[in-house]
Amino acid sequence: MRPALFLDRDGVINVDRGYVHKQEDFEFIDGIFEFCRLAKQLGYLIFVVTNQSGIGRGYYTEQDFLGLSDWMCGVFKDHGITIEKVYFCPSHPDEDSPDRKPMPGMIQKAAEEFSIDLSRSVLIGDKETDIQAGIAAGVGINLMYCKGDNHEYCFVS
Repeated sequence: MRPALFLDRDGVINVDRGYVHKQEDFEFIDGIFEFCRLAKQLGYLIFVVTNQSGIGRGYYTEQDFLGLSDWMCGVFKDHGITIEKVYFCPSHPDEDSPDRKPMPGMIQKAAEEFSIDLSRSVLIGDKETDIQAGIAAGVGINLMYCKGDNHEYCFVS
C-alpha cells in the first residue's frame, strides 16, 4: 500500500475566484508544481478531491468541469507530474452526498481503487470541510493552506 497526497482544487491548486470552470480564469498557485514533484519523488500518489457545487447550482456543466480537469492534468503532466485521478462531487450543498466534503467519500473511493495507506497519506485543503473529510477518512496528516502574506501550509491535524 502506498501513501497519497490529496489536494483540494480551488484555493490549493489554483487561485479560488469562485466557481472556476474556464481555462482563462484558472491561475495555478505559485509553487504547486514544485511541491507535487517533491511529493512524487517521495513516493506519493497524487489525487484531487474537490467539491464542485457550481455543477449542482447550474453555473456550469459536468462536461465543462471534466474538460478543465483534463486540461489541468495535462499541465501537470507537462511539468512531469501525474495526477492519478480527479474525484469530484457535483452536488448542491443542500443535497446529502457521501462524497461532498466534509464527508470522506471521495478519499475512501481513492483508497479502495488505488490501495492507499491513508494513515501515511496527506491532505491539503483550504477550508475546514476539507480537513474534516481527511480526518473522517483516517488521513494521517491534514494541512490547511493559509492565505496569509507568506502563503504557507499550516498544520491542522
